[in-house]
Amino acid sequence: MDKIIISPSKYIQGENVLAAISEYVLPVGRQAMAIADEFVTGLVGETVKQSFRDQDSELTMEIFNGECSRTEIERLLLLSEQANADVIIGIGGGKTLDTAKAIGFYRKIPVVVVPTIASTDAPTSALAVIYTPEGQFSEYLMIPTNPNMVIMDSKIIAAAPVRLLVSGMGDALSTHFEARANARSGGKTMAGGAPTKAAQALAKLCYETLLADGLQAKIAVENGLSSQAVENIIEANTYLSGIGFESSGLAGAHAIHNGLTKLEECHHLFHGEKVAFGTLVQLVLENAPMEEINTVLEFCHSVGLPTNLHAMGVKVLDRDKLLEVAKASCAEGETIHNMPFVVTPIAVLSAILVAHELGSKK
Repeated sequence: MDKIIISPSKYIQGENVLAAISEYVLPVGRQAMAIADEFVTGLVGETVKQSFRDQDSELTMEIFNGECSRTEIERLLLLSEQANADVIIGIGGGKTLDTAKAIGFYRKIPVVVVPTIASTDAPTSALAVIYTPEGQFSEYLMIPTNPNMVIMDSKIIAAAPVRLLVSGMGDALSTHFEARANARSGGKTMAGGAPTKAAQALAKLCYETLLADGLQAKIAVENGLSSQAVENIIEANTYLSGIGFESSGLAGAHAIHNGLTKLEECHHLFHGEKVAFGTLVQLVLENAPMEEINTVLEFCHSVGLPTNLHAMGVKVLDRDKLLEVAKASCAEGETIHNMPFVVTPIAVLSAILVAHELGSKK
C-alpha cells in the first residue's frame, strides 16, 4: 500500500489574524464570497470587510442560514455564481465551514475556512457532512482536496466558551492512540493509503502538546484570554489532530463515539466529550498499560473531560442498552475494525464497563 499524507495548502494562526485575511486570500482569488451565520457576521463581519477594503479587493458577504443541507448549498452556490466569486470563505462553526467546502467543490474554486472555535479537528479535512434541512444526518461529501487555506484567529477562539476548546482537546486526545492502532493493523487511512512517518509524528506531537499545555490553556480561556499554551492547544486541536487523524487513521475511539450516539442521555454532549471516553474504552480494549490509562485519566480530570458514563449523563447502566452501543460501534465499515485484532460487541461492552469503573475511581 502506498503511503499518503494530505493537508491544507496553507495554515495560518495568530491573534488578530482576521484583520489581515484579505492579504492571505488575494493570492488564491480576486472575487471573494464569504459566508457566516448572523451571530458570526455580527462578531467579525466588519473586520473582514475592512480588511478587503484596505486592499481595494472585492468581497461579497452572505448570511449562512445554519444548516449544511443540499438546499442551503444550492442557494449559496447560486449566489456565488451571481457574484462571480473565484474563492469561497467560510467563517464560523463546522456546518458553515462544511458548506463552504461543498460550494468550493461544486464550483471548482479555492476554499478558505476560518473557524471561530477550536472544538474539533474537522476544519483541515477533505470532508463535509451534509444534513437534511431539519438537521438530520444525510450523507458525507468526500472531497478530493483539502481546503486551500485554514485561518485561525486565536483571539476570537480564546473568547469562545471554554467547553468548546476542552471538547476539541477530547477529540484530539484520540489522535495518537487511533494512529498507533491503525499503524499496527496496517489499515488504510482516510487519505487512501498507509500512514507516513510524518503523519504519525504529528499525531504523537498532538498528544504530547495536550499533556503539556491543556490545563494552562483551559485556565487562560476561562479568563477570556489567549497565551502561548492556548496557541499550542489551538494548533493541536486543529492542525496536528486534523492531519494526524486523516493521514494516520481512525480506530476504536471514534467508532465508540458513534455507538454512544445511540444513548439519548449522551445527546447533549459535544463530539470531543464522547471521543474522550471512547479513547479510554479503546485503551482498555487493547489492554494498554495502566500507567498510560492513568495518564489519560489524569489529563481528562484536569481539563474537565468526562471519564465515566455517569459524568456523561447515563444514570443507570442498562447492559442491554450498552450492548446496543457496542454493536453500533462494531457495525460493518466502522473504524473499530482498524484495531490490530478482531473486535466483538461483547469485548467492547466489557471495555465500556471497565473504562467506566476506572474513570469513576479518580
